[in-house]
Amino acid sequence: MIESTKKREEKAFEILKKKFNYKNKMQSPRLEKIVISSGVGKIKDDKRKIEIIADRLEKITGQKAVVAPAKKSIATFKVREGQISGYKSTLRGRDMYLFLDKLINIALPRTKDFRGIKRSAVDPMGNLTIGVREHLIFPETGDEELRDIFGLAITITTTAKNKEEAEEFFEVLGIPFKKKKENKE
Repeated sequence: MIESTKKREEKAFEILKKKFNYKNKMQSPRLEKIVISSGVGKIKDDKRKIEIIADRLEKITGQKAVVAPAKKSIATFKVREGQISGYKSTLRGRDMYLFLDKLINIALPRTKDFRGIKRSAVDPMGNLTIGVREHLIFPETGDEELRDIFGLAITITTTAKNKEEAEEFFEVLGIPFKKKKENKE
């Protein structure tokens, strides 16, 4: 399973060098890291639910989730500096490739009414951010109770120089983008 995404990344140079005129393998985009995060939102006062988010995020990623504290106080949102605003987990190396394979081949196909990821999810710096409404799409958490459902943000960071280069790279990796609409004349 790990070999499929890693091998696709290695083949990206061969596929993309014609389009972007790469002369060296190091010019080709590569994966740097994947960050999975979840905010606590309105449940910031319920310790039990906050612990559930941390525990399930740990099960999904396979490593302990780190607390993401609020950077500054915002009175309108009743947030104080240092208060828990969410949890995040950063994956690199082998774990990153395993998670990406799981995301592409298992989790995204389990999403309700999934038709692909919008191309606008790729930012101008070459990173892809995917919002997941229900963490239940991951098989590690599927058997648990349905009342404590939360969303996740998955950010895939690359070394791509621009959006066009990143989109092509993600297609080579197998990220399921929405099909481009063709003009019917």
